[in-house]
Amino acid sequence: MGLHKIIKIVALVLSLVGIVLWFMILTKGSGMEGLIYVAYITLALILLFVLFFVFKGIFQGDIKKTLLSVGAFLVVVALSYGLASGVEAEMPNGKILSAGNSRWVGAGLYAFYILAFVAIASMAFGSVKKIISK
Repeated sequence: MGLHKIIKIVALVLSLVGIVLWFMILTKGSGMEGLIYVAYITLALILLFVLFFVFKGIFQGDIKKTLLSVGAFLVVVALSYGLASGVEAEMPNGKILSAGNSRWVGAGLYAFYILAFVAIASMAFGSVKKIISK
């Protein structure tokens, strides 16, 4: 039995269990704990499969390109952290957000903006290059 079939069967079983627990919540108001456990199991399985296929792809492919991509991502994160500023702030629930955590939130936003710009620019560049080459 192929790995694809096993993954499909596991996904089907978890989906059915989730649907049953969802109906239990709707009808009886109970079953929330079971639904949370299904979510944890699903998350753990997804992480395992992602790690498995990432490492499989790294060792089958060109490790130099992989390390360059990871390095470029780390440069973006470092640049974002350098651009971000952290200010202590009060949250709506009354807790205090530290300056360090505020800086990491800002860094995440800057990283998102940089990566979104790079993605849009690369799609536009590819489209223009395709139009010009015809």
